[in-house]
Order: sequence, then C-alpha cells, then structure tokens
Amino acid sequence: MPAQQIPKTLNTLPENPSRRQLLLGSAGAMAAVSLLGFTPLARADAPSSLPDYAAWKEQNALIIHSANTMETKRGAIGSGVITPSDRLFIRNNLPQPSESYVADRDAWEVTFEGVNNPRTLTLGELKEMGVVSTASVLQCSGNGRAFFPHGAGGSQWSVGAAGCVMWTGVPVKTVIEALGGMKSGVKYVTSTGGEMLPDGLDPKKVMIERSVPTRALEGAMLAWSMNDEDLPLTHGGPLRMVVPGFYGVNNVKYVKKVALTENQTDAKIQATSYRIREVGKKGDPDQPSMWEMNVKSWVTAPLETAKSGRVMIYGVAFGGAKSVKQVEVSVDGGNSWKMARFLGPDLGPYAWRPFVMAADLSAGEFRIVSRATDVDGEIQPKGRIDNERGYGHNGWDDHGVTVQVG
Repeated sequence: MPAQQIPKTLNTLPENPSRRQLLLGSAGAMAAVSLLGFTPLARADAPSSLPDYAAWKEQNALIIHSANTMETKRGAIGSGVITPSDRLFIRNNLPQPSESYVADRDAWEVTFEGVNNPRTLTLGELKEMGVVSTASVLQCSGNGRAFFPHGAGGSQWSVGAAGCVMWTGVPVKTVIEALGGMKSGVKYVTSTGGEMLPDGLDPKKVMIERSVPTRALEGAMLAWSMNDEDLPLTHGGPLRMVVPGFYGVNNVKYVKKVALTENQTDAKIQATSYRIREVGKKGDPDQPSMWEMNVKSWVTAPLETAKSGRVMIYGVAFGGAKSVKQVEVSVDGGNSWKMARFLGPDLGPYAWRPFVMAADLSAGEFRIVSRATDVDGEIQPKGRIDNERGYGHNGWDDHGVTVQVG
C-alpha cells in the first residue's frame, strides 16, 4: 500500500463548496468554522477549563473540544521546529489512567510476542538495550475534519491536531534482535495499550490495539521521553509506541504488549475504525487503514488581519512518511505561487519544517494558501478526498486563510 493510504480513485470530486459557508459537524457534536482563519469553535457542551489531567497545559493555546480532545490553536503553533509540550494537542480514545501508571516508571512491564524468545521486559531493562532520539510529527487521522461539508463525525479539528515532537526511546528493532529475531510469517507489528477497560463491554470493541506493517520497524521506537522530559501520563507515559511517519492512532499509549503477527488485530479500532471509506458506508477490514501520513502544509500567520506593506507569512510543512522538499505560498488563492524558505534546522525526514515567505501586500483581501512537495515529487493537492470519517485531509485549498490587509 502506498504511503498515502487513500485510494486515488476517490479523488474525482466536485469543486469544494464556498469557504464563506459554515461547515458543520455531526452526531450532536456540530462545530462551526470561522470564515477567515478557519479556527473551529468549541462545542457548546465542551468544558470551559482544562480537566485535571491536563491542567499543566497552556489553556490559552488550546481549543477544548471535550474532556478528551484539545486542539492547538493555529496561531499558537509558532515558528519553531519542536512543539512545546504544554501546547501539544490531546486526543484520547479512552479516559486517562491513574497516576499509579507513572509512580514507578522503570517497573512498567511490556510483553513481547512473535519473537523467537518471547518474554516480558521492564522499562528499566529496555533503557539498557539502546537509545535513540527522533523528531516526528504527531498528527490525528482526523486533522482537518472541520473542513468536510458532509459533517464527518468526531472532533472538529482544523489544523491543530498535530505537533512536532522529539521522542527518546529504544528502537523496536533493537528489542526484537535481543529477543532472537522475529518468527517467520510476520507481517505486522501489533501494539496493545494498557488502559483500564470499562466493565460490561466486549474488550475488542473498546481496547486500543493497532497493527502496522513491518515496514514501520524502520523508525518505530518504544519512547519513554518527550521533548527531553519523562513522557507525561497525558501523552501515554510511562511508555508509548512511536511510529514516525504514521498517524497518531498507531502511536499506542501506555503500551503493554508488542506482538509480531501474521494478521492485523481484530479489535474494532483496527478492523472497522480508522478506515478510509466513502461517505455513508460502514467500516470494513478491506478498506485502506490510516497508516502513513501524506504531504501537508498550512499557514500559521497572519490569520485575519495585517498591515499593508511587507508581510511575513509563516507556516509549517511536512512530508508525512518522507522528507518534505519544498513549500510554495500563494496570496491569490493558488493562481500564482512563490517559493518559501525553511526556518530552523532540519531534524530529519519525519519532522516538520517551519517556513516563511515575504510578500508586499497592498490594502485589500487576500486568500493565502501553501503547497508542499515531498522528496519523491508528491505535491500537496488542492482538494480533499471526501470520506465518511473526515480522515487524511491534506488539500491546500481548505487549509488556507483569508486575510484583510489595511
């Protein structure tokens, strides 16, 4: 399956509806999107303050969609390569576990199966096997869902369900080698989260267990540190499976088991959820799974107004599962383009690259959009691929901003 995971055949769609209409969510969780910068509004029933487990976050930098979903505001993304931990978005499929999970981090245990010498290892033992640090984009599969006109269910993310994080941990390949290598017939790496499951429900319907192809072993790690600090419980501490270049759902939190398997897990979150399907269709294991991310970019400043004259336009761009090669910016809605330049250091193929472009703008209204290209020549498309759950949106048209210059 190619990196984008979304069938090209679904990309034959009608023109996008007017940006000046309000795009509404569904399933009782409808959220409007602003006409200028496309910053989603919080749900009417969303908490007015951060829940206790996220109280350490910078509330002014976040849009609180629910107790389990919080988005980084577009204007709070900044121009640095690494997203500050207290501004990083939050997406939880289950309630966060208790603080007991991180009371004795090194005692945390992970079971390894599908290797020639299966066993259970503590986090303390994993730390002695090897260590690497990798910068990679963490992005929810539904980032950009707010732009879908059919009202895709789920949190109405705009652009802020993403951040660039520095992870530190042990390569999964290193652990596999230490345990005698993988058994024959293995096609997937299946990670199981350690959250407490609600009583009275079928575990397969609620558990967090994801399978990714073994090609993910190229960069996969078991991470115990985020941005040079112990991995917070809020983001999966004490230990998280990190799969650079893959959507966030595959980066399983509180990982308790890593199995090398011949087949994908039959847990609902894998079998029928996080699948690309046409609007109105149900999830099915034969549909493309949300694995590798695609090439993407968006503008982070200015967002609504600017003074006439020299205007510095900022944004971020990444190649998903590949390095990003370049990014172009247009101030006339994509009729003409000018090359932007990257800011800051290149932290590797999975990290995003902040960019800037100077434009001389007179008074008036400008539609500012950006378009990234990865190292293999894949260009960020103009339009979205409509799908039931609003996944994988990387169209540059929707992700632009309308700015009044005066």
